[in-house]
Amino acid sequence: MSADLVLKSSAVFTALGDRSQPGAVAIAGDRIADVGPVDEVLGRCGEGAEVIDLGDSFVCPGFIDSHLHFHTAAMNRSRLSVFCEGSCAEDCVDALAAVEDARPRDEFMLSYGWYHPLWCNPSLPTRDILDRAYPDRPVCLMGADVHTLWLNSAGLAKLGIDEGSVPPPGGIYRKDASGRLTGIVQETAAFDLFPRIYRFSREEEDEAVAAFIGDLHANGITGVGDLALFALPGADMICDDVFARFDRDGRLDLRVSLFPTALDDLSRARGIEARFAGSRFVRLGGLKQFFDGVTSTHTAWLHEPYANADGPDDVGRPTVAPERMRRLVLGAAAAGYAVRVHTIGDRAVETALDIFAEAIGAYGRPRVGAYGLEHLERIDDGDIPRLAQLGVLANVQPPHATLDPEGTVRDLGRERALRMWPFASYERAGVSYSFGTDAPVVDIDSRAVLYDAVTRRDAVSGLPEGGWAPDERLSAAQAVRAYTRGSAAACGRAEETGTLEPGKLADIAVLDRDIVGSPESPVDPELIRAAEVVMTLVGGKVVYTR
Repeated sequence: MSADLVLKSSAVFTALGDRSQPGAVAIAGDRIADVGPVDEVLGRCGEGAEVIDLGDSFVCPGFIDSHLHFHTAAMNRSRLSVFCEGSCAEDCVDALAAVEDARPRDEFMLSYGWYHPLWCNPSLPTRDILDRAYPDRPVCLMGADVHTLWLNSAGLAKLGIDEGSVPPPGGIYRKDASGRLTGIVQETAAFDLFPRIYRFSREEEDEAVAAFIGDLHANGITGVGDLALFALPGADMICDDVFARFDRDGRLDLRVSLFPTALDDLSRARGIEARFAGSRFVRLGGLKQFFDGVTSTHTAWLHEPYANADGPDDVGRPTVAPERMRRLVLGAAAAGYAVRVHTIGDRAVETALDIFAEAIGAYGRPRVGAYGLEHLERIDDGDIPRLAQLGVLANVQPPHATLDPEGTVRDLGRERALRMWPFASYERAGVSYSFGTDAPVVDIDSRAVLYDAVTRRDAVSGLPEGGWAPDERLSAAQAVRAYTRGSAAACGRAEETGTLEPGKLADIAVLDRDIVGSPESPVDPELIRAAEVVMTLVGGKVVYTR
């Protein structure tokens, strides 16, 4: 056996077991040629290979963010937009000064990240606050939930929205008591506007995308699932033309699985599948649909009313009628495509599982992708074994659990809230699950993803003390497996990535310290938060070094 490169370390984690151990990984071309004890691997690969001694660094499969929204996350992280969570609306208005000169005056000034439930005054902001600072320039601030836009008067006018405008079904143009638009646009109304707001020149786009790929590599992330941001036709924000351009020019170095919106017309899915048939980096991973909204706006679809309900009928609602969702999933299944469905409320989860069961019974396993539910923040205990029985993946985002725990208590009551994000229950029930960030909802920090899963605490604040529902904590080995092997399955790439095995692609992350250890001697979780990525390889090529 010949090899081009050998990585040796005291802490190699293949994602096939529950411990890190001394070993070596031999790479030939873009594939893993051998994995095992150092002396054995070196003996088998012969002379000529470059050997990198990584000491006590942690070597594992590259992390795969199974659920993010690539284009929006890239543009938000660029110089064209500014992040502001703030403690009040005025903080976010002040932050806009950083992007006053980033774009032409007739294009939208952009910001993202605000979340009013955490403000000193937890009320939705209004356009008047923005108008005082920017009366003549269009401004759009995207909420942290990505379901809410905050626009000024010039922005509403640029989009042609006035008091007589009718939002699309399921959408909201908020108005005050006098019937005047407040500047808050939510759900499908926001989704409909995104492609008209997030419009950029090729130069702006390429700069942001290249920087974002570099940021992913710096986090040890070697692959992503790019999921439709919205369900409306033409508004999924899956920019396959950008990926095609980067792939053609040799600038990609990232495994990208695309999940456009599941529609009655499958021509877009077929077109993406054909377009990237020969690509080493881009492929169709399946399709995406949305069954409900989010708990913070009472749009997640529940069995029982919200704890702070406006009335007995305040249980959220499906964004797609169940019968239509059934037609979409079965239509995709007939063509061999799996659908991943946004389901945050327990009723949405249960109904989606019923539809998946019918699809599997009628058509078997899909040719492209794997059936999955996204987020599953509130799931009935009885539906957890159903996930395992049906082989439906739970595609979850650990940092979501610590974004606003008390907000979930406010909305659902403590008993239901403490059963949210049941990661350890998935493990015990034999459910296949994956990790992602839902970026731009939360940052792409890979260590934060793992830390939150292992401690059930926020990686920045360390709160809540003791962890949110600590019985649902995972071991570090379980968390890394979910973020590698589990995410590879969610992205339809289990046959080629996600573990360190001969024949798999040499997509590898190296951290400066062991973050797993062994069941007998687990690593202190605080070391996960402090760890740094020192090297990332994609297809055997070093794409990042610290």
